[in-house]
Amino acid sequence: MLIFILKNNPCPNKHKKKHMTSPTTDPLHGITLKAILEQLVAHYGWEELDKCIRINCFSINPSINSSLKFLRKTPWARAKVEELYIEFTRTSK
Repeated sequence: MLIFILKNNPCPNKHKKKHMTSPTTDPLHGITLKAILEQLVAHYGWEELDKCIRINCFSINPSINSSLKFLRKTPWARAKVEELYIEFTRTSK
């Protein structure tokens, strides 16, 4: 019975959802905040990163984990880090 239905169905994929895969223009798409921060620290270092963006978590006992906690709770600081990352990726290409 199942074979009969599959053979006689002119559109077997009719009921499947089509996934539109359009390229995104967001340069941060698919990149975690942790990956962004790690790349910036590797390139600039904590001292230079603190000079670029004046945030205490970059100057007082800096670490990836403490910075991630702060950036996830503070939208304006996260926005500045993301802007710096976008600028960094554009100039490094």
